[in-house]
Order: sequence, then C-alpha cells, then structure tokens
Amino acid sequence: MHTALQEDPHVFQRPDAPVVLGVGSSMVASMRFWAGAFGLVREDTAGTGAAAPTARGHWLLDDENGADPYLEDPGSLWLLHWWLLTGTPCSVPTWYYVFAASGISRFTRAELLSSIRNAVTRNGWQPPADDTIKRDIACLATMYAPQVGSVDQPRAGLEDVLTNPFRDLGLLSTASPTSHPRGDRSHEITVIRGAGRSAPAAALLYACLDFAARDTAAPGSTSLARLASGPGRIMLLDGGALRGALERAAARHPAVAVVESGAGEMLLAYDAPPAVLANQVLAGIFHRPGAPGDA
Repeated sequence: MHTALQEDPHVFQRPDAPVVLGVGSSMVASMRFWAGAFGLVREDTAGTGAAAPTARGHWLLDDENGADPYLEDPGSLWLLHWWLLTGTPCSVPTWYYVFAASGISRFTRAELLSSIRNAVTRNGWQPPADDTIKRDIACLATMYAPQVGSVDQPRAGLEDVLTNPFRDLGLLSTASPTSHPRGDRSHEITVIRGAGRSAPAAALLYACLDFAARDTAAPGSTSLARLASGPGRIMLLDGGALRGALERAAARHPAVAVVESGAGEMLLAYDAPPAVLANQVLAGIFHRPGAPGDA
C-alpha cells in the first residue's frame, strides 16, 4: 500500500484498487482507514480524494530507507500502538477507552458495550448504534487478543497471526468460547495491565517524551505520576514498572534523567525540548540518522 500510494495518490479510488493493493475489494476502505488512524497516511484536505504518506509513514515504511518497512521489530508494534491511541483526534475511541480510560481489567462484551455507552453519554456525545460498538469490540479483540479459536477468529491459524501482529504484544486476552454456553457472545475480555513490561524501554521513553512535548516545547520535567496516568496506562504498565524502564532508557541518553524533586516527587527531567529528544530516542531504537519529526 505504501509504495502504491507513492506512485498514485488516488490509488484508493481506482476501480482496480483491489488488484493494485493485492487485497479483497472490502479491504480497500479498511486499509485506508487504518493507515490514517496510525498517522501513516494523510488525506488531502481539499476533498480531492488524494492521499499521501506522512513523514511518519515514509520514515517507517519506505522500502529502501524505512526504519522497519516489514514491521519485523517488536518495537514497531509498540510504536504503532502508541500512535494509534494518541492521534489527534484518536480515530478509534473504543480502543482508547479500553486501554487508557476505563481502568477496568476484565469485562464481558455486554459490560464493555454498556460502559462505552455510559462514557459517551457522560461526555455529551451522540451515542453510536449498539451494533457499531459491538463491531468495534470484535475488531479490537481480533486485533489484540492472541486467542486461537475465539468467537472472532473461529479458525485462527498461522495466517491470522501474521495478519494480526498486535497479538504478539499480549495486551488483551479472551476467554475460550468453550467455557461459555453456545451462542453466548458476551464472553470476557481481559486487559493485561502489566503487559507493557515487555515493551522496549526506549520505546516507553519515546512515548513519555512525546507525551511531554504535547504540553511544552521547552526543556524541563514531567512528574512520573502524570506519565503513569498517560503513557503508562496506554502502554499498560504501572508507575513502578514505568520508572524502572525510564531509568534504564535514560542511562543511554544523557539529556534525560529520572530525578527526585525537593518535595520528594519523582520526575522525568529533560535538558532539551522533549520533541527533539523524542526524535533522538526514536532514531536510536532503529539505528536511523533521524526520526519522523525531523522531516
């Protein structure tokens, strides 16, 4: 898709798009949506229907010079997970609710649907149809839960694993359908709140610096408590685990340190603008000379 889009900005609109992209006809719109949701593609705001890879998309996916065009590095999946949930705006609010907003670790699908509807009402938004939320929940489980033979993937096999690499992050699990009455589609989904411990420490440092850069362009510091409630929740690890990861990563980046304030508060301190340091950390993860924000 990335290469095809560089050759033709209107590839998604072409009658032969399924042939060019090598997917089924129903997948063209899906590819377009997810490429935008991850921030890898940007639509033409003039309404022409044209689309083009973003600096982020070029940096990660270019065939010859991309950091990881085939997404072989586990760090790429953590990076994409972060980009997906921190888009402005986030294109997948159900995903954001489950990972970052609810604070709940286990729920049936019916409970999750009800919780999402309640959250929508509290925020004064127009509630979506129940079927839309149910499809979101099914898609989320298929995307992240490494459950072979689940309701969403009744014949999950090697092809499913290869086409749903986010399962390897271990962020979600689903109960086996055999433990529930036949026809019951409200089996449990569990958020593995400690899964972020397996994320590369440098990827977590990047997420924290990227998070800090959304508030300030200046050198300074951000409390670990605030980072734990932001990147920590999205990346699924608690404050203690996040602190350990940041300390390990900071040992390789002299401009960053975990320090204690005079009031006894733990801080992530940075001697340069956090956006600049985030780019440096990201480039270092993939041994690249630059990062998307440098473009």
